[in-house]
Amino acid sequence: MILRLKDFLSELETIAPTRLAEPWDNPGLQVGSLPQEIRKVVSSLDPTLKALVSASKANAQLLFTHHPLIFRPVSRLDINSFPGDVVAEAVRRGVSIVAAHTNVDVTSGGINDILANLMGLENVEVLKGIEKVDGVGLGRIGDLPEPVQLTTVAKNVRKILGRQDIKVVGKRDALIRRLAVVGGSGGSLVSLAHEKGAELLLTGDVGHHSALEAESLGMALLDGGHFQLERTAFRVFVKDLDKMLKAKGWEVTIERDEEETDPVWIEY
Repeated sequence: MILRLKDFLSELETIAPTRLAEPWDNPGLQVGSLPQEIRKVVSSLDPTLKALVSASKANAQLLFTHHPLIFRPVSRLDINSFPGDVVAEAVRRGVSIVAAHTNVDVTSGGINDILANLMGLENVEVLKGIEKVDGVGLGRIGDLPEPVQLTTVAKNVRKILGRQDIKVVGKRDALIRRLAVVGGSGGSLVSLAHEKGAELLLTGDVGHHSALEAESLGMALLDGGHFQLERTAFRVFVKDLDKMLKAKGWEVTIERDEEETDPVWIEY
C-alpha cells in the first residue's frame, strides 16, 4: 500500500495521540500536503535546515522529528532565519515535516518507557501521571535488578548514550536501588521522584538549583544531556514505528539522519 502523509499522521495518532501533548506544545504536521505520497522518511531529533537538506539528499518525502519546527502562532516568515528558512526550503524541495514531541514523551511505549527499558528497570510506573488517563504521563520510575553504586550506573548511562562524560550529583559510592527517568528536561521533578522513593533521577538540562535540591534531599542526579537522552530513545521509537508500518503493509522506509549533532559541544 502506498503511504500518504495523511496516513502517516493517522498511524502516528494511534500510538502517540496529540491530545496527550502539553498545552504549550505543537506536535503533528509542521509543513506539507496531506495527499503527498511518502515512500521514504528520514528521522532526526531536531528540524534543522541541515536535517531537512539531509532528508532531501536521501530522496525522502518526509522529515520526522521529535522537536516541532513551529511552537507558536506565526505572524510572519523570514526565510533567512529559523524557522522560516526551514519552511521555505521544505516547500522548495517538496519535503514534509512532522513532529511527535510531548505526546511521544508521555505515551505508553514512548520516550520515557524506552529509557526505563534501556536502564533495565523492573516494576516500572509512571512518575507523574495525566489525570483520567491510565498508563501515560511524564517520566517513569522503577527498580534496578539489584543495588549498584552510583558510579556504576553512571558508567552504564555513558555506554547507553555513547557519551564520554556525564554530569553527576551525589556520593560516588551511594547505592542505587530505585531510579527515575525523565527524557529532556526533568529537573523540576526532583522532589516528586524523591517522594516516590527514587535514589536517583536520570534526566537532562540539570540546573544548579535542581542539583542543590537533590543534594539537600540526599538524592543523586545524572545529567545525560537533553540531546543524547532524547536522540537515543527517539531512535528506538522510530525503529519500532518502522516495524509497525511495514507490518500493516505500508510501502515505506524510515532512515535516521546519521549526521545530526548536539548543538552544544565541549572544549577539552
